[in-house]
This record gives sequence, structure tokens and C-alpha cells, in this order.
Amino acid sequence: MGGTLPKSRTEGAAGSDREEEEAKQSRDAEEETREISRRAVDLARYYAGKIEVVPRVPIRGLRDFAYWYTPGIAQVSREIHQDPGLAFDLTGRWNTIAIVTDGSRVLGLGDVGPEAALPVMEGKAMLFKYLGGVDAFPLPVRVKDASGLVETVERLEPALGGVNLEDIASPKCFQVLDELRSRLSIPVWHDDQLGTAAAVVAGLLNALTLTGRKIETASIVLLGAGAANLATARLLKALHADLGAMMVVDQHGILNAHREDMDSLMLHHRWKYELALSTNEGRRKGGLPEALAGADVLVAASTPTPGLVTGEGIASMAPEPVVFALANPEPEIWPAVARAAGAKVVATGRSDYPNQVNNSLVFPGVFRGVLDARARSIPDEVVITAARELAKGAEVRGITPEHILPTMDEEGVFPQMAAAVASACVDLGLARVHRSRAEFLSLARERMDRPKRLAEVLIRNGLIPPMPPDPMGNPSGEMEEET
Repeated sequence: MGGTLPKSRTEGAAGSDREEEEAKQSRDAEEETREISRRAVDLARYYAGKIEVVPRVPIRGLRDFAYWYTPGIAQVSREIHQDPGLAFDLTGRWNTIAIVTDGSRVLGLGDVGPEAALPVMEGKAMLFKYLGGVDAFPLPVRVKDASGLVETVERLEPALGGVNLEDIASPKCFQVLDELRSRLSIPVWHDDQLGTAAAVVAGLLNALTLTGRKIETASIVLLGAGAANLATARLLKALHADLGAMMVVDQHGILNAHREDMDSLMLHHRWKYELALSTNEGRRKGGLPEALAGADVLVAASTPTPGLVTGEGIASMAPEPVVFALANPEPEIWPAVARAAGAKVVATGRSDYPNQVNNSLVFPGVFRGVLDARARSIPDEVVITAARELAKGAEVRGITPEHILPTMDEEGVFPQMAAAVASACVDLGLARVHRSRAEFLSLARERMDRPKRLAEVLIRNGLIPPMPPDPMGNPSGEMEEET
């Protein structure tokens, strides 16, 4: 039994070809990322920001300022003083959110601080407006501890219809979200948790159907125990996934109730601690290879390291497994390698491969819905409603191994998600505004379409300058003109 059998010449050649293909994909991706990054800096300098505030009301002359400011505005303030809820009717609060970060975990960059987080928050604000019709203000704040961040956001509540938390280190992000959900009477959302988890769940619902599996009985491995996967586990539990059969793998191996770091987790990361207690009933030990053996599903949300998940690991899973490799800019395993190893459905976080699992599919529709309903919160039931609606949206074009989720150009899906979310808020007693689903759908379509029409007018009239030519003559990163 000692020793291992030598690889056959055929196996050795196949392995060499696979390694060469992985290396080529990695080089190509790195080069494209460098070109896009260079162009992004040039464009940031040229445009000096990605968003601006423009008047929402007509200004025909000096006389109109009497209505929009003094003396007329005093009566608007008196009305709101008598009934603070009127702020949603008489100001833009109904459509205003803050994107709040402390800059402690930005993209894959880590703790870069609030100033360096600002361009990312600006980009998010632009997506909120363009995709969801939501007026979002980027607010990086210089606060390090969780309690200070909670207090800062709590003080901002009178100006806002909702809060999007972004790029906050774990486990602080869990504490901040839980505290603000309990204290504020407006929706609070942490996109790195809830947006990504909703997209993952939506994709899994369709992928499991394609492979003849059910969520209640599927054996699921989560690689990475950060914000996204801990929230994914929570949503899967609510959908009756078998947590006992689930395994979560972090940098120290498979989570289990008898790991040496359990006392430390209990003191410093209760969310991960609780997951360690409720998963892996078989007490399997080891690392990713041991976790993958016989599993139906892998959801990797860890580090951008191709080869972290190997073809051999995928081959050890159950027949026709589902593989989500979501790290950006490079996935934990290249899709071609995963498919060659037997994966039936492969998803990544990138738009240049089929099945992009990305929170941009979720947050515009969710916030459009909760703002239209003037909801008081976004509980997990509403998040699951959004995930189910997103999964359903893929049916319009047809669910296939290469199309388990809608893409951003399947625009009809997102007003439907907003209407479903708004209706769920009404059903759960969270809404300040009660409408039928058809009314919410009509409203969402109108409000989500407006920014696109506004941008077209601004571009056509030269108020948004055209993209400058790339001095290096490289078209990388340019968007094709829509037909």
C-alpha cells in the first residue's frame, strides 16, 4: 500500500496541457486587468468623479427660488416638524441612501482607508443611480471601531431612506449590520454579505435544478468564511439546506466544533463560531481536498488565486458537480479547468465568462423595491424573495449550464425584482406605502428607466463629455456602442 502509482504518459501530457492552459489564462487576465486599471486612472483624472448633483426642479428665474428656498421653504419645514414622516413626501429622502464605509476592506485591496475607498463608493453610487434610479451618496468615514461606525450612521438617519454598508472588514461588518438593523427605522443592507449571498442563492437554485438536485439534500462546501459565505450559509439555512451536511473551509481547514480555535472564535467571531457548531455533523477534518470528496456543490468566495481549487479536487466531487469560483479578478479555478474535471455548471464573478454571480444583479432592484415601499427594514425574508425572483428571471431566456442567472442586459428582470421586494415588504408589515404588485412594477420601470434617458440627453448635448481616446491606442475597457 506504500507509495503512489506513477502517472501514465497520457495523464502526464494531459496534466501538462492543463497547467499550460491555466498559466496562459492567468497571464491574459493579468494583462487585461493592468490595461483596464491604467485606463481607469486616466478616466478618473479626466472626469474628476463619476457622479454629481443636478436640480430636480425647474428654475425659470429668480422668483422660483422663493419656492425652493426662502421664504417658502419655511412652511415645508413646519409641516415636517409637525409630522416627521412627511420628510418622505416633501423632500428627496424617499429616494436617498448613503453608501457608508470605513475603508477597512476595499475590494481585494484590504484596509486602504476612507480616502482610497472613495472612488469605489463613487462607482457604487453611479451603479445605484444608473441601474436602480436611486440617489446614492458615497460616505467614507474615518471611524475604526464598530460602535463608532454604528453611532455615525445612526446620526445620519433623518436624511436617508436607506443605508448601504460597503467594504467593512469581517467580523466587524456583522456587528455593524446587526446593530443598525435593530436601531434604525429605515432599511440597512451590507452588500458584501446580502447582495453577494442573494446572487449565489439565486444561481444555486437554478444550478441545482439543472443537475437534478434539491437544496434540502445537496452536499455543499463553502470555501472562505468571510462576509459573503457566512451570509450565504444563513440564507441556505432559511431555505432548508442541510447545514449538518455543509462544510465551511477557511485558511485553517474545515470548520468543526472541536477545532483548536473554537474558544477564540466564541470570543471574537460569534457568527463563525455558530456556523462551526451547526455545520459538518460528520466532524470531517482536514482542508479543501477532504471537504470536496463526494460533495455536490462548491461555492468559493476566497482569494483570487487560480489553482487554489484544483481539477483533481473537482474530479473528487459527486458526478456533474456545481462549481462557483467567485474571487475577483481571478477565480479560484479557471472555468475551462473545472469543466474538464467534470463540473456541469461553473460560475465566476467575472462578466467575460458565462454565469456571472455578482451583487450588481441584486442591489439595484432590492433598493428600488424597499424605497418604493418606504420599507422600515430589509430582513432575510426579503433578501430571499429577491434571490428567488432573480432565479426566476433567468427563465425568460432559458436556463442552461451557461445561463443560470440573468445578465445585466436582461433589463426586464430588475423591475420585476423591485416589485417583488416591495410587495414582500407590504406582506411582512414593513412598508409605509401600500400598493399592488402591478403598481409597484409600473413605478419601478419608470424610476429605473429615468436615469438612462437622462444620461442620453446629457451625452447628446455634450454636458457629459465623450470618452477621450486612449493615448496608448488600446481599446481595452471601452464599452461597445449599443445598437
